[in-house]
Amino acid sequence: MSALALSVLLSFVSAVAYAGGAIVQEQVAVSSPGAQQYAPLRRPGWWAAVALNGLGGLLHVVALAYGPLSLVQPLGALTIVFALPMAALFVGRRAGATAWRGAVMATVGLAGLLSLVGASDAQSLDTAQRVAAALATAAAVVALMIAARAVHRHPAVRSILLAVASGIAFGMSSVFTKTVAVDWTGGISAADLPSLAVIGVLATAGMLLSQASYRGAGLAAPLATLTVVNPVVAAAVGITMFGETFRHGTAGTVLALGCGVVAAGGLILLTTERLAREQRRTAAVPDGGTPSGTAAPAFVPPSVPEAVPAARPVPAAEPEDDPAERLLAGLELPEDVRVPLPVPSPGTPDGTEPVPVPLVSYGPFYGGPYVPVPVVDRHRTGVRS
Repeated sequence: MSALALSVLLSFVSAVAYAGGAIVQEQVAVSSPGAQQYAPLRRPGWWAAVALNGLGGLLHVVALAYGPLSLVQPLGALTIVFALPMAALFVGRRAGATAWRGAVMATVGLAGLLSLVGASDAQSLDTAQRVAAALATAAAVVALMIAARAVHRHPAVRSILLAVASGIAFGMSSVFTKTVAVDWTGGISAADLPSLAVIGVLATAGMLLSQASYRGAGLAAPLATLTVVNPVVAAAVGITMFGETFRHGTAGTVLALGCGVVAAGGLILLTTERLAREQRRTAAVPDGGTPSGTAAPAFVPPSVPEAVPAARPVPAAEPEDDPAERLLAGLELPEDVRVPLPVPSPGTPDGTEPVPVPLVSYGPFYGGPYVPVPVVDRHRTGVRS
């Protein structure tokens, strides 16, 4: 296998690894709580995504060692094209026609732009340029993070802002990597330690920001934004600070600008497609309502309290102050309560007939019935007629 074919193969595998890492990141972002949106360190899937991204970066560097930059860099844009069918195949997330058009436009525009960037002699940055580049990068990333926090109610816009910040961090880490690589051609020195630290910080920030950008915005829009911004930033710095130019003179510059417009149009399509999906979801679930197509719950009448029996009217108190009179007035007694049969008195000692005892009526006496009991005198003398 020739070196050119090997570089193409490694570029394809690198793009697949990047796409796989992006899919895993998006799945981890969906299932992680809000507190872990940047660094879900306890999720094995996130570490798998880190490994896939690291593998993609390593293969990309090896491909650059075997093939020209004008070929390897545009092939890196295939990450977007690979990610959409892989997401549909492995996680069942199908992209619509608008998303596909946006992804193809972003890929074609980016590939054309990178293919027009010409190579130049190896140059490095002095200390002042490195400090200025690091400070400008930090200011841009922080500003984008603040803006993303301000629009947290719009997940698609927030995702694009974080993806742009991630692309800037990754692109500038590539710039510092090239600077250190040029310095190491003359031997390794301790003066490059600050640059190595900046590379580590920017690469870590890019990874964390890319993880947060996938939360609530799907896969296509954040991935396309990151994939486009990363090499564009690196190319812009290469043109302005490393003396790189576009090929074919003025015509190449115009073509590069046209490719940039095509790539930007693809990103706009991806963003608007996501915004339209969010609007449809919001319209389907209005505030305080039920999703469209879902039957509203049947009306449940409010529970009627059981009837409470009315209190029996309390008779008005008599004006007298005697409590016995008030108690007797409240008693309900039958009109005629009498003993049904005469109660004979016990017989006398001399055998005379008993004398009938008159009927005895019951009567209330201070709150209760009083029954007078007849008392017979044992020493009573009999009366003869």
